[in-house]
Amino acid sequence: MIQETNPKFIFIGTPEFGAIVLEKLIENNLKPALVITAPDKPVGRKQIITPPPVKVAAEKYKIPVLQPEKIKDIGQQIKNLNPDLIFVSAYGQILPKEILAIPKYGCLNLHPSLLPRWKGASPIQFTILSGDRKTGATIILMDEKMDHGPIAAFLEFEIPDPKIKYKELENILANVGAELFIENIPKWLASGIEPKEQDEDKATYSVILEKEDGRIDWKRPAEELERQIRAFENWPGSFCYWPQNSKKIRIKILKVDILPQTNHGPFGVKGKTFQASNNKIAVQTGKDFLVLEELQPEGKNPQKAEDFLRGHPDFVGIILE
Repeated sequence: MIQETNPKFIFIGTPEFGAIVLEKLIENNLKPALVITAPDKPVGRKQIITPPPVKVAAEKYKIPVLQPEKIKDIGQQIKNLNPDLIFVSAYGQILPKEILAIPKYGCLNLHPSLLPRWKGASPIQFTILSGDRKTGATIILMDEKMDHGPIAAFLEFEIPDPKIKYKELENILANVGAELFIENIPKWLASGIEPKEQDEDKATYSVILEKEDGRIDWKRPAEELERQIRAFENWPGSFCYWPQNSKKIRIKILKVDILPQTNHGPFGVKGKTFQASNNKIAVQTGKDFLVLEELQPEGKNPQKAEDFLRGHPDFVGIILE
């Protein structure tokens, strides 16, 4: 725990990842003077106005919160606070140079990957999508470019479960990242860390995921689709469509396994469903079968495959889109 070095700092973040980090810092006597996060927004089918997770965590500890549409609009308020440091964790906006120049010890950003690998908005998803066996957390000194500044600290580790899902990896990386900040902040404040430039020749990029990115392409191999379903667990989800008469029913795929194709002849129609053992549903892909273990038809609760089949025996033999 940090007892002697307590900088006045601002914490900036928005989603659950940032909220986990914020909680961890507060548990270790690092309570920010101010939290900056995104505005409340409508969420879900009913479009209920919902605060971001970082705001919820900040209010729990009675920390002042600002929610600008654009962070540059509150530059003077940040300057008036005269923070020693700004710490950013999953915010979604690039800080302009006017704000970067305010704190005495700069602006540090926690990124949930081993930079320069997986810069951008979706590093955790792309780590899983790509089948990476190692990942880590990186703290950089921010500049005006996205995830570009020199590296102040990093921690690499092997992903503990080859079938890890997004939420579990997010939780691990948030905790690892918070601990990395806690361990290194005394050295940073004492000018005991010399940040090192990133090797941009090794840079890879993750992109902002849209809802349609979750649509399953049955022409892809089962192995890739299985990774997609784990990576997109939180957003945007993985889904396909069940053509039924004149309409299409949206089916969200929640849990799957891979069934290797034993014969080496031509593959069948991509997206065609078969009944597998234990009343599971196997779907032909570009390579091997994807076994559906849990799914969720639009407007319904999640269901085990065997329960779904009991109510929908006509699901076998159709071609999913």
